[in-house]
Formats: sequence, structure tokens, C-alpha cells
Amino acid sequence: MSPHIPSWYSATAHPAPEHPVLRGSERADVVVLGGGLTGLSAALELAERGYSVVVLEAERVGWGASGRSGGQAIFGYGCEMAKIAAQIGLDDARKLFDWSVEGVELIAQRCAKHAIDCDFVAGHAHAAIKPRQVEELKHFQHDLESHYGYPGTELWDRARLQQELATARYAALLYDPRSAHIHPLNYTLGLARAASALGVRIFEGSRVTRIVEGDHLCFRTAQGEVNAAFGVLAGNAWLSGLVPQLEDRIMPVGTYICASRPLGAERARALIRNGMAVADINFVLDYFRLSSDHRMLFGGRVSYSGIDPPALGPRMRARMHAVFPQLADVDIEHVWGGYVDISMSRAPDWGRIGSNLYYAQGFSGHGIAATGLAGRVIAEAIHGQSARLDVYQRIRHRAFPGGRTLRTPALVLAMLWFRLKDWMP
Repeated sequence: MSPHIPSWYSATAHPAPEHPVLRGSERADVVVLGGGLTGLSAALELAERGYSVVVLEAERVGWGASGRSGGQAIFGYGCEMAKIAAQIGLDDARKLFDWSVEGVELIAQRCAKHAIDCDFVAGHAHAAIKPRQVEELKHFQHDLESHYGYPGTELWDRARLQQELATARYAALLYDPRSAHIHPLNYTLGLARAASALGVRIFEGSRVTRIVEGDHLCFRTAQGEVNAAFGVLAGNAWLSGLVPQLEDRIMPVGTYICASRPLGAERARALIRNGMAVADINFVLDYFRLSSDHRMLFGGRVSYSGIDPPALGPRMRARMHAVFPQLADVDIEHVWGGYVDISMSRAPDWGRIGSNLYYAQGFSGHGIAATGLAGRVIAEAIHGQSARLDVYQRIRHRAFPGGRTLRTPALVLAMLWFRLKDWMP
């Protein structure tokens, strides 16, 4: 199995046990593919309901997006709620929105219940750069309050935002005190510890090579197999050809983050006085926050081609300096990246195949909160309460055009248009 990739997260991860490789045959009520936030959330919820659960992870717990992401826990999904409402109606869209808020709240609840130390800090802001984006934030706030019953956000003009954020880049912020940010790898490791304490058997270095479907499922690896009544597919961007009809509906997209050298408490706090996380509302966005050891964590590059951008460190540093020119003397100590999965519409793609194989994918950059919710919703369905999953399954999803050969270059060309829109005034 591979170690966690070098990152500030892995450098500051809490000690965690290595789990064994699957060897031989195991039986369980439920087998889960994927030791990230979705899979571990489902495993934990199922174990709390009395099910025996086996989790199969190809690498290490938290090796994928769950242990590499920006760590911002935000309400909603990867697409605008209007896109979901257009398909399933406003009433059901309101339910999905309320459930997304539950996903944010679930993180704090699990941290308290299972004593998970993951640097949980409340507060998040969406940032407008251009005048037209200020109008978008005003419409967004009105939509949240009038259509989705979500009060409490604050629209800050330039003067107000600069009381909290030491940058001249933004024209307005929409501040939400209920969203948050966390150390995602430590949260994932904490979920694994909590699940193990409830009897969940976790196997690392155990890549699933074949799934045999039927009344009972068999998940096979190079050295073993697990037989179970139910299965959960939580591999997201790493399904590796196991279920083509699902894999064709998502695309892996590279995202990248850097961590500055430590700034010291006083200098760091002068940059973001209230400790919130921030993300602008460009299509290819910048997002940033402070770490517990007073670094600037800054994300802002994407790759739709499957190839990491060249000179990543200098480019990330330049993006950070565009927001905070006062950090021109500050070096970058960590740069890392990884794949997240996006759906064509950026809407969540959660459901079931047949009667006993469940899946959740298409988190589209909104996974910190939505993954935990997905695990809970799937566990409810396996337990015979499928009302919530049935609503998600009404969202229609299409395969990316171009097939295996052409879908990546087609997506790259499409993204050029959205990047041009970001540059427009």
C-alpha cells in the first residue's frame, strides 16, 4: 500500500494504526469499498445500527480526496440548488438543502461524540471579486432566505469585510457562521477509529478487483474476498473500471493546495481576524484558510486533463500573493494535490444498483459535509428506510460525452469557456 502523499495534512496527522491486508475469505452484513469519508461514514452508521461491516481500502484510510481536500464544510452541493429544483421540484430541493445543512452539523456532532480532534473552526465566506459577482451574492443570499429558509448569512461590503480580511481583492463577502473548516485527514482517521471501536473491520492495501453481483455480493481482492448481503461503493474518483455505468458519469479532476511556512499567531490572525475559511465564486476558484499552526493554506489550481500543472509551487505562491501581497516574503513549504470526482451537472449522484448495491459519487468539490451525509443516507436505506435516498435517486445523470478516449479532451475544451467567463468583468 502507498503512504499518504506528502502534505501539511499528512505531516500533522494524528498517529493511527495500520490496518491489515485482506487475506482469505470474510463474511459481513455489509461490505464497503473505500476508506474515505463516505465509506467510513456509512460503516459507522451501520455499526451503530448493529450491522457487521467490512471496509476495503486500496491504499490507506484517508489516502484519496478525504485526506487531501481544502477542508471546507459548506451547506449545499456542487451545483446551484436551482439546477436540482428544475429536475425534482422546489419542495424536494428544499429537503435536499436541509439535509446538506445536516451534513455540516453532523461533523461537529461526530467530533463531540467520538472525541475527534480535527481543528474544527466555524465560519465560511463566499467572496465576490467583480461588481456582477456582488449582485450574484445578493441574489444567493435572497434565495437562501426566501426559498430555502436559511437565515443568518451576512453580506459584507468592502469596508466591512476588510475589518476581518486583510485583502483588497474582494468587493463583498457572504459570511455564513454555520459552515466551517477542518483538518480533513485527522477527521477521516477519527472516523476510522470510531468505526473500529464499534467492531468495523478495516482492511488497507486491499484493492477490489472484481464485484460479483447477486442476491449476495462478493467483493474480491488480490488475496481475498468478502461476502455480504449488501455493498457500498464509495470509491468516487477511484472506481478503477469496476462499475462502468457509474464511472462514465463522473470525471476525476485534479485539485491543488499549498501551505506557507508558519507565520506566527499575530501575523496569521492579522490576515483573517475571525478565523473563517474563504472561497471566491469564480468557476476556477481560489480558497484559503489558516491552519492550527498559523500557516496560510491556499488552494486554487485545477487540472481537467489528468496531468499535474507544471511549476505548481510557484504558480500557487503567485495566486496566494494576488490575494495577500503582504505575504510576498513568505515561502511555501508544502504543495500537494489529488483527484475529486465531478458529475456532468455537478449534482450529487447517489443511489442503488439492483436491490443491494449502493453508491455515492459526484461530490464535485463539496465533499467534506456531503460525504458524511451520504454515508448516513445509504445506511438508512440498507436499514430499510430509503425515503431520503429515493429523493437523491430522482436526480438524472448523464455520462460524460466522448467515451473513454475523448471525454477528457472534450471536458478540457469546455472548461476553457468557463475560465474565459471568470476573466470577464
